[in-house]
Amino acid sequence: MDAQSARIEAAGGAAGWPAMTIAEATAALTAPGALFEMEDVEIGGRPLRTWKNQPRTLAALARRARDMFGTREFIIYEDDRVTYDGWFRAVCALALALRDAGVGKGDRVAIAMRNLPEWPVAFFAVTAIGAIAVPLNAWWTGGELAYGLADSGAKLLICDYRRSCDIAPFRGQLSELREVWVARAQGRALADDTTPLESRIGPAAGYGDLPERDLPDENADPDDGATIFYTSGTTGKPKGALGTHRNILTCTLTGAFASQRSALRRGEVPAEKPARTGLLVIPLFHVTACNSSLMGTLMAGNRLVMMRKWDAGKALALIERENVNTTGGVPAIAWQIIEHPDREKYDLSSLELISYGGAPSAPELVRRIGGDLKSLPGNGYGMTETSATVTFHGAEDYVNRPESCGPPMPVTDLRIMDVDTATPLPTGAVGELWVRGPQVVKGYWNRPEETAEAFVDGWVRTGDIARLDEEGFLTIVDRAKDIVIRGGENIYSSEVENVLYEHPAVTDAALVGIPDKVLGEQPAAVVHCAPRRTASEAELQQWVRERLAGFKVPVRVLFQSEPLPRNANGKILKAELKRLFA
Repeated sequence: MDAQSARIEAAGGAAGWPAMTIAEATAALTAPGALFEMEDVEIGGRPLRTWKNQPRTLAALARRARDMFGTREFIIYEDDRVTYDGWFRAVCALALALRDAGVGKGDRVAIAMRNLPEWPVAFFAVTAIGAIAVPLNAWWTGGELAYGLADSGAKLLICDYRRSCDIAPFRGQLSELREVWVARAQGRALADDTTPLESRIGPAAGYGDLPERDLPDENADPDDGATIFYTSGTTGKPKGALGTHRNILTCTLTGAFASQRSALRRGEVPAEKPARTGLLVIPLFHVTACNSSLMGTLMAGNRLVMMRKWDAGKALALIERENVNTTGGVPAIAWQIIEHPDREKYDLSSLELISYGGAPSAPELVRRIGGDLKSLPGNGYGMTETSATVTFHGAEDYVNRPESCGPPMPVTDLRIMDVDTATPLPTGAVGELWVRGPQVVKGYWNRPEETAEAFVDGWVRTGDIARLDEEGFLTIVDRAKDIVIRGGENIYSSEVENVLYEHPAVTDAALVGIPDKVLGEQPAAVVHCAPRRTASEAELQQWVRERLAGFKVPVRVLFQSEPLPRNANGKILKAELKRLFA
C-alpha cells in the first residue's frame, strides 16, 4: 500500500488516530526555533500573535523566491513556462516602468484580467514600489469595473484585451485614471490612450531574457496598505477591503502549517517535501487564490499551473500532463472533476489534495474525493476581510467532521458573540463569529462608518452564525448577512433586488438562495408586479444581465400576485419564499 492509500485508509478511522490533540500538535509546530514559531507584535496599538518567520513585505517575499528557487519553474500557462528568475526579472521591469509612469507609494493601480502569467507580475510590481494593487473582478460588467476604478481612485489600469473593451465606454467618467496597459492584445487595435503591456516587459516566453535587475527600494512597512480587494456591500455597492503587507503575508505559512498539523495528528513526522504542483482554477482577483494559493506557492517554491478559464475536461488533461498534486477552490471544482464522463481516461494518481471553501459543501463530497479520486479533502473558512485563511480542515479531521470547517490557525483568535448584546457566549453556543489576528484588514476604503460597524477593537464581525466546540473546531450554522454564495462568489441580495426594482413593472422583489449540488447555492428571485404591468422571467433575467455580472442573474424568477410577505418590522420573510422553490 502506498503512502497516499495509507492516508486514505487512516482517514476512514484507523486505530490509534489521532496521535496528538490539536493543542499538542500546535505546541510542537510553534515551539521556539521552529518554522512556525510565533511572536507578539503591536498592530494598530494592540499586541497580536504573528508568524516570526514570514517575510516582512511583499518585495521581500519576491526577492526570497528569486534567491532560493531561481531556476525552478514557477508558472505554467498553455505553452508558456516561466521560471522564478524570469518572473522576478519581469516584476523588476514592470516596477521600474510604473515608477517612470509616475506611480508612487500609496497610489492605486488596478488589475483586471483572467488568470494569466502577467497577473502575478503586475501584482508584485505594483506592491514592490509601495503602491496599492486593486484586483478587480474580471467577471464584472464594464459599469461595475468603472465603479471599482472610480471608488479606488486608480491612477493606472493593467488589464487583458477583453477588459480594456469593457471599460472603454466609461473612460470619460474616470478622471483619475491616466493610463491603461493591455496584456496579450495580440496585434488587435487598441484605443489611442492604451498601451500594450508587452511594450514594457515583453511576452511571457521572453521573461528570462529581460535584463537582471533588483526591485526599487519600496521603503514599505509591514502595516502599509498593499491591496484593495472588493467585497459586495449590503447596501448594493461593493466595498474595498484595505489589506496590508502583513495581512497578506500571514497566509504564506498557513497552508504549510495545516499540512504539518495533519501529519502530526496521524502520527507522521513532518518532512520537507519536494516542489509540489498546484492547479490554480480560481481567479486571482479573489483573496483565496491571491493571498493563499499564490503566496503559499512563492514561499514554498512550488509550481503553479494556470487556467485562463475553468474547464473540467482540460483540467483532467493538465493534472495528468503536469503531475498536479493539489487543486480546488470551491466545491463545484471537485464535483465536476469527480463526475466528468472522461475521468477514467486520465491518470490522476499524482493528485493528493483537493481543498476548497467559500461555499456550502455536502458531506458526500468528502467521501467521493477519497473514494473516487483517492485524494485527501481539505476545507477552510475565510473572507475578504480576513485576507483569506482563518481556519483549515483537512485529511482525517475533515473526514471525521465533514460539517465543520476546522480549527483556527495559531495566530488567529475566534469568538462567538451574542448577536443582540455583542457579548461572548460559552463553548458550544450559537452566535455571530468574530475574528481577530494579523490577517484582519485595516478596514474599508473610504468607508469610515461601515468600518466602525464591522471592525471592533481589533476584531472583525463576520456576519456568519457559528459555534465552536471544546477543541476549537468551527462550524458555520447560518449567515446573518443577506447573501447568496454561488460557487464561491458572494451575491448580496440587495444589489440584485435594487436592479429588479429599477424595472418599470416591478414593485416588490426579493432574492434568495436555492440549493445546488455543484455550486452550493444559486440565486433565485420572487417579484410582484405593479397593477396592469407584466414582465416575463426571461425579460427580468436579461434586465439583470445587462447591469450586473452574469453570476448574479437569478436562475429562476417566480411571480406573486400579492405583495411579498413581511414581518411586523416590514422585513421580507425570505424563509417562506425559499419554500416556493422546493
